[in-house]
Amino acid sequence: TIEPFVMLVTVIQWLFLASLVGLVVGAGTAIFLKALFYSIDQTAESPRFLQQGLLILGGFANGLLLYYGYKIKPSHLKDSSITAVHKQNGRMPMRTFLIKPVAALITLASGGSAGKEGPCAHIGGSLASLLGRLLRLNGELQKRLVACGVSAGFAGVFGTPLAGAIYGVEVLAIGRIRHDFLLPAVISGAVSYQACVYFGIPYQYYKIPVISEFSNSTFVRMILIGVVCGLIARLFVDLYWDIKKLSQVIRERLNLWPPLMPLFGGIILAIFLFFLPIDYYGLSLPIMDEALAGAKIPLLAFFWKSLLVAITLGSGYYAGIVTPQFVIGAVGGNALAHFFGFNPALGAAVGLVSVVAAASNTPIAAIFMGIELFGTDIGVRYIAGAAMAAYLIVGHRSVYPDQLVVYTKSSWLIGEADKTLEEEKLHLSYGFLRWLRFLRLRHYIRKRKD
Repeated sequence: TIEPFVMLVTVIQWLFLASLVGLVVGAGTAIFLKALFYSIDQTAESPRFLQQGLLILGGFANGLLLYYGYKIKPSHLKDSSITAVHKQNGRMPMRTFLIKPVAALITLASGGSAGKEGPCAHIGGSLASLLGRLLRLNGELQKRLVACGVSAGFAGVFGTPLAGAIYGVEVLAIGRIRHDFLLPAVISGAVSYQACVYFGIPYQYYKIPVISEFSNSTFVRMILIGVVCGLIARLFVDLYWDIKKLSQVIRERLNLWPPLMPLFGGIILAIFLFFLPIDYYGLSLPIMDEALAGAKIPLLAFFWKSLLVAITLGSGYYAGIVTPQFVIGAVGGNALAHFFGFNPALGAAVGLVSVVAAASNTPIAAIFMGIELFGTDIGVRYIAGAAMAAYLIVGHRSVYPDQLVVYTKSSWLIGEADKTLEEEKLHLSYGFLRWLRFLRLRHYIRKRKD
């Protein structure tokens, strides 16, 4: 049979293509991160009044760049890597590579509350798409290459090559992982990570204290904290989309010039800066590190961070949305830990992974992220159950509306397969409705007897 030969050629093909993507995307990611760290350093110590002015100017600059950057010679292609894989045969507009990283630098340097991975995913997807066109690859190979690029971007940003690789594949759909995408993603993620290390990008890993005796009670409490973190993720996702929709409604009803919306968002962020700590602005990595070190974190820290991210990104600034999930999960898990009898640092680690699993619908990638960031003991014994519980509790919500729903998360909910979260209208299954009717009938009979 010729099959083993074909499979060997496939492996060799991806060793070449995915390594090339990883190298290019890793270099691009490293350049972006160095520019980001430099620009943040220039504004980090600004007095409060100047920081407020930067927020307003940053919002307006974002609005101008995103509006006019895409208005000049508009393309029929959307700049979402998920849409590129599902509907565009792996093709992305090249202007994304030029516009989105610059917009993210403006957002984060001016103090906008957001993340650093989004532009790197766009860098990865755009460069991979361009490479596929230059090599004249067919549509199926183009799709795999774009997924490779996204995986390479995530791996390079967070220093988690395996989790980043899986994230880039798992994020495409709810209920299905394309296993044919995994080898290319793992190769490109590993190469991108090594390229970033070569360019001197620093990464931080954490040593988290664990419970010496792991018991059934511990596991159940982990599930419970995962449930609460799933609700936190649900709040974050709903805040983000509600503010985004509100901004769109205001702009359409008042017929406003689009660049004004992020400007207004900047004004609101500047007002909040009068009474909120600067820790909740920008990347917020210092407060996340404090949470993971076991420091005492305010109970409502997760809410304030969620609100500021929702205002920043929902009003029209551009930057990443995964780093905020890290921060929200870590501070939320830290503050909740004592209710469940855990060390705050352990609660922060579990919260971080659980919120990422829920808000992005990527539980497997989140578990591997926990292993790479916190060690094997944490990932296998503590995080897995919590991450899966959070993933279920958040329901069919996501920070990525173009994720496909291949299978629903519950047998009691049904819908059409292969529709995006934006398009999908889930409804209760007949079996669940029949069970509800039975409960109502039983309640009615008991009431009549009484």
